Amino acid sequence: MLTRCENANTTDGQSTEDSWITVLEVVEPMSRPSTQPFDLCPNYQESTKAKTIVPRGSKKRKAGEFSTEVASVQHLRPGMVLLKGFVKPEDQIEMVRMCRQLGKGPGGFYRPSLKNGAKLNLWMMSLGKNWDPTARSYGPTRPFDGAQAPTIPDAFKMIAQTANSTASKFPQINPDICIVNYYTNSGKLGLHQDKDESESSLTKGLPFISISIGDTAEFLFGDTRDKDQATKICLESGDVLILGGESRLLFHGISHVKTNTAPKFGVEPFDKLAEFKV
Repeated sequence: MLTRCENANTTDGQSTEDSWITVLEVVEPMSRPSTQPFDLCPNYQESTKAKTIVPRGSKKRKAGEFSTEVASVQHLRPGMVLLKGFVKPEDQIEMVRMCRQLGKGPGGFYRPSLKNGAKLNLWMMSLGKNWDPTARSYGPTRPFDGAQAPTIPDAFKMIAQTANSTASKFPQINPDICIVNYYTNSGKLGLHQDKDESESSLTKGLPFISISIGDTAEFLFGDTRDKDQATKICLESGDVLILGGESRLLFHGISHVKTNTAPKFGVEPFDKLAEFKV
C-alpha cells in the first residue's frame, strides 16, 4: 500500500479541493460511506509506553521533532522537485502512528463515494478541513456524518514547510488541509490536474506537497493526459514530491503500487505496520 499525505495552501485562507481523488479506480457500488472505525493495523498492539527512536549516530531529538536531512534532491523539471528519502525511518513510524490514531477517531478514515454511488478503492481521511469528493467542495465537517475534520498535526505542517524550503523554488506555505489516502492493492490514480485551488493560489504557483510512506508506487507525469507520453518515476517510502510554479498544473497520476515493497527498518513499530502494507 501507499499512504500519501498532500498539503496545500491558498492565498485567501481557503483550502484546495483535491480533484484527483475523483479519478481513482472505482469498484463496487455503495449508497453511503461506511462510518465504522478503520484501523490501518488491526492486529498490531501498540505499546502503552511511548518509545523514543534514535537512529545510530544521531543525537536524541525532542518529542515531535522531525529529521530533515535529505538523501538527494532531484529537479525533474521546472517547478517539480523530488526529495528522495526526506522523511527518515523513525519519522515515518511516527507519521503512521499519528495517522492510525487519528484515523480510528471521529472524522477518521472512511471509504468515499462518487455522485454515481460508486466508492473509491481507498480509505481517506481529511485533516484541517474536510474534502467532499461528491460535491467537489470542502468545509469543516463531513456531510454524511457531521464529523469535524481532525486538526493537522504540527509535525506534518513542519515536514511540508521544510520540504518546500529545501526545494527553494516556491513561496512559503502554511498548509491548512491535508488529505491522507490509504490505497488498496489495486489502487490507481489516473492522469489529472490539480486545479481546484483559488485563482490567486494557482497564479502564484503555490505548490502541493505529497509524502509517500509504505510500498513503492509508479508515478506518471506529463504535459497531457496521454499515459503513453508520460514519464514514469518510482516514489519510495520517505520520498516527498513537490509540484509548484511551472509544474503546478502538470498532469500526474499513479499507474501501479508495487506490493510488498514497504521497507523494514529493524525497529518497532514500523516492521509490524509494514506487514499490513501501510
